[in-house]
Amino acid sequence: MAKILIPTPLRQFAGKNDTVEVTGSTVGEALNALTSAHPDLKKHLYNDAGQLRSFVNVYLDDEDIRYLNKEATPLEPNATISIVPSIAGGSRNAASHELTTDELRRYDRHLIMPEVGMEGQLKLKNASIALIGTGGLGSPAALYLAAAGIGRIGLVDFDTVDTSNLQRQIIHGTKDVGRKKLESARDSMHDINPHQQIDLYEEALTSENAMRVFKDYDIIVDGTDNFPTRYLVNDACVLSGKPNVYGSIFRFDGQATVFATENGPCYRCLYPEPPPPGLVPSCAEGGVLGILPGVIGVIQATETVKLILGIGDPLIGRLMLYDALAMRFRELKIRKSPDCPICGPNRTIHQLIDYHQFCGVPQQPVMNPSEIEPQDVKAKQDRGDKFVLVDVREPHEVQIAKIPGAILIPLGDVPKRLSELDPEAEIVVHCKGGVRSAKAQGIMKEAGFKNVLNMKGGILAWSDKVDPTVPKY
Repeated sequence: MAKILIPTPLRQFAGKNDTVEVTGSTVGEALNALTSAHPDLKKHLYNDAGQLRSFVNVYLDDEDIRYLNKEATPLEPNATISIVPSIAGGSRNAASHELTTDELRRYDRHLIMPEVGMEGQLKLKNASIALIGTGGLGSPAALYLAAAGIGRIGLVDFDTVDTSNLQRQIIHGTKDVGRKKLESARDSMHDINPHQQIDLYEEALTSENAMRVFKDYDIIVDGTDNFPTRYLVNDACVLSGKPNVYGSIFRFDGQATVFATENGPCYRCLYPEPPPPGLVPSCAEGGVLGILPGVIGVIQATETVKLILGIGDPLIGRLMLYDALAMRFRELKIRKSPDCPICGPNRTIHQLIDYHQFCGVPQQPVMNPSEIEPQDVKAKQDRGDKFVLVDVREPHEVQIAKIPGAILIPLGDVPKRLSELDPEAEIVVHCKGGVRSAKAQGIMKEAGFKNVLNMKGGILAWSDKVDPTVPKY
């Protein structure tokens, strides 16, 4: 007879036993006897090809046999086999085996659920997650993960709280404007639940530090808002073997899924390459319903808890789409791509790359010869120079803020209203931040307009550099 020690996360699949006695002459035979007696264990120990999963380590009488042919290793009488699922390395707290009296009261509604219970709550307490960003998506995710009892949470952000954040970033308050987001988020999380370790990483996530940050955590929650960081998070998750709980938002639409699990697709399976710079507007340009990140961020928190507890059907291989205007959820299947450059069988990416270059984002801002600074536009106005200032924003934006003397031609109307402009005249175009006006500039130049300048930074830069009474939004 051999004795197999069952780890806490797997005991629910082994009749809640911490030890199971089996017969067998090899480790493989003993494990087969175990999974025959407890079939629900099999999918947690073996992949679809019938091989032991790469994150399952097997010890024989306290000897590490992970580099041997585990299943063929012979067993001595009364041998002890330990199953040890891999967890994130690094300096983390020792595993907790009990809840405090306060925690028992705090998590009462979890404890009475059979899907969670005492064992599940201990899993949450012993789990660690890294949350990239404490903005729109990160705010609700952080608050609910803290409330749920995640024992260790790493926060990565380098921004400060701005008044414009408060419409959607509910982890911060008016009193926090001007503070570092990390400090504000930590205080809000500790106010909800003081029973956790919160690590702060006040730095931009880069190809130089991503693997270092990720190594101490079990799951990564992606709350980013730009393509370079999104691809970086994906690739670092694939290379480090950490699940990537993904979410994205724009105006009234949201997406959520789980990437980078052992057999599931990754972000590059869905989007092998980013769109050209400027093609997809950011939330700063297109806006976002303030409630929307609450819905998607809570879904991310839910998926994270499910992964930790090992319950339910995670969004692996399923892209959930949410339309807030129609109040409709849809689901699309995502398949693991055989041609994926990082998770496919013939991958070509083996280390993190320069993601700003990959996404076509310049590392340093440079002045384009076809751009003009806001203060130079103001100087032209003050001198009485002859030029046409064209505002390519939407009418509702003009109600918020405008520059005197500008003609409104929304970007979508530019092609059909070119006849209203003189192709020989000097034209300056502007929008909110410079992206849409750059597109309008390109449309005009292709139509034969010879002297079109894009006002750098848009009306936001005008407010910063020319007239601070112009509202920022």
